[in-house]
Amino acid sequence: MSNANSTIVSKVWAFCQTLRDDGVGYGDYLEQLTYLLFLKMAHEYSLPPHNRNLNIPTNLNWESLLYKSGEELEVHYTKMLRELGQSKGILGQIFTKSQNKIQDPAKLFKLIKMIDAENWVMMGVKDKGDIYEGLLEKNAEDTKSGAGQYFTPRPLIKAMVTCLNPQPMKTIGDPACGTGGFFLAAYDHLTEQNLDKEQKQFLKYHTFRGNEIVASTRRLALMNLFLHNIGDIDSDNFISPNDSLVADNGDRFDYILANPPFGKKSSMTITNEAGEQEKDDLTYNRQDFWVTTSNKQLNFVQHIKTQLKENGKAAVVLPDNVLFEGGAGESVRKKLLETTNLHTILRLPTGIFYANGVKANVLFFDGKPASKEVWTKEIWVYDYRTNIHHTLKKNPLKYSDLQEFLDLYLDGNTAKRKETYSETNPEGRWRKFSYDEVIARDKTSLDITWLKDKSLADLDNLPDPDELAEEIVENIEAGLESFRAIIASLKS
Repeated sequence: MSNANSTIVSKVWAFCQTLRDDGVGYGDYLEQLTYLLFLKMAHEYSLPPHNRNLNIPTNLNWESLLYKSGEELEVHYTKMLRELGQSKGILGQIFTKSQNKIQDPAKLFKLIKMIDAENWVMMGVKDKGDIYEGLLEKNAEDTKSGAGQYFTPRPLIKAMVTCLNPQPMKTIGDPACGTGGFFLAAYDHLTEQNLDKEQKQFLKYHTFRGNEIVASTRRLALMNLFLHNIGDIDSDNFISPNDSLVADNGDRFDYILANPPFGKKSSMTITNEAGEQEKDDLTYNRQDFWVTTSNKQLNFVQHIKTQLKENGKAAVVLPDNVLFEGGAGESVRKKLLETTNLHTILRLPTGIFYANGVKANVLFFDGKPASKEVWTKEIWVYDYRTNIHHTLKKNPLKYSDLQEFLDLYLDGNTAKRKETYSETNPEGRWRKFSYDEVIARDKTSLDITWLKDKSLADLDNLPDPDELAEEIVENIEAGLESFRAIIASLKS
């Protein structure tokens, strides 16, 4: 991010500290910014040289905010949000169920003036996109808000996109797209290629499609895509508010990139016969699913398999339990090995996600046509977890940290790959396992490791005390989260 962009992010974000005193959280602040930024940019598009008619009523446009203050401004802004939410296209989607969370009119007035001072449309796509992404990342850092669960580390996303190497005129899906990080990384990857006019049009309007059921997160995603030049201010949106797991909507993709939400069970709140609210586990009865389960992660794996074209490629972030869990988990793994070419697993370290104590992996698999033969012949595992220590603040994951894996991945060409592990080099992180070796493992477990944890054997190799302390805190907090989930399920 350039210095100028960093300055804008710092200035806009610093104002949030003032609003925090009034009880406006990071997420609420970012929502208000989204509303105001969108209106300001719509206003800029209506002026020369653009001269676009965006069908925003004069009494609800950006200029209608500039000359009001005090209670009059607060009343007008609240009315504006409500009425714009009934509009069509991206305009209505951005403002769906919007509310004014800034109760002090003087601070609302100051925020409007701050946004008015910048010409957002004249900024390069990368500039304004970087600014908004910077704000989203700051929001994710507020772990208490839970926003981090929608934010996948950008270096990891970029590495996954590099591996899939999406090509022009192909479609890209994400069934749980959060704030749109995978779409943006794929967009950047594609714009680095020399695209012709037809390819640019396809990229802008037809490449991306996803789902996000959390209204506030979906709003941020729509704005994020818009600021990165995906779609138009008055075009149809690319992100459905529907639960992607409920049914097969018929969409099929050339590429699927996803990090489905953490947490194993899908549930919904119902009112029981006694009039009390309780949680009920959701199971999805779909003919295209191999098993019926309330395990959200396993359902996403099955759904992604359905949506992947026969020659499509998928890269999906999944927690460890998907790799070793018995019952439905074992059934899903076996069917995935049989019906796709699950060729690569990247084991991720802890300390890279905003959710505490998460142990996750990236599964890379290719779609295949129906066949009596098992498609997966061998699985390549890269262990970037054992003896790796990352923390969000002092040692965050960088793209360069995954360079060895990217070099060994070879664009998915398994025939050219060479193991770094051998009897003479037992520390090699890149190792191949045959289908027969995997299927013989207990519960067909894909939770495969062979490296020795040096911290268990060599006290001289322990991480720095502050890193150890952070890991201990992470593990304790992760444990507490698990116990809270158990208590919640017992009460429901």
